[in-house]
Amino acid sequence: MGREKEEDMKGRITMAALSALTLAVLVGAPAAQAGNNDVIERGGCSDNSDWKLKISPEDSRLEVEFEVDQNVVGDDWRVRILHDGEVVFRGLRTTRGTSGSFTVRIVEDDLAGTDRFVGKARNVSTDELCRGAASF
Repeated sequence: MGREKEEDMKGRITMAALSALTLAVLVGAPAAQAGNNDVIERGGCSDNSDWKLKISPEDSRLEVEFEVDQNVVGDDWRVRILHDGEVVFRGLRTTRGTSGSFTVRIVEDDLAGTDRFVGKARNVSTDELCRGAASF
């Protein structure tokens, strides 16, 4: 009878440990993916395209993502991103993938006070203009 109690106790301890581990994983996962401090702004461009500007804290810096979704593959766009009025990115991007979109990702210093980012994109062939702004 003593051996049965010992086996039963080991089983209970194992189940408790597995339950605690499962709970820790489930509780920890949303925090890693939540992005509760992200700032996301969205809007429409001058024609049918849409833009999204996302700012996320990243190790005392700011990750900035500017996305344009055109639903047309292969169009070139001239893109600029400004941080507090200063151009921090300038380049040419081509829409790709099944969604016909592009994303520019940069990481900038988190300056004192409020950081304002402006994303601008102009379609080279159609002259469509996208302009989005967000502050963090």
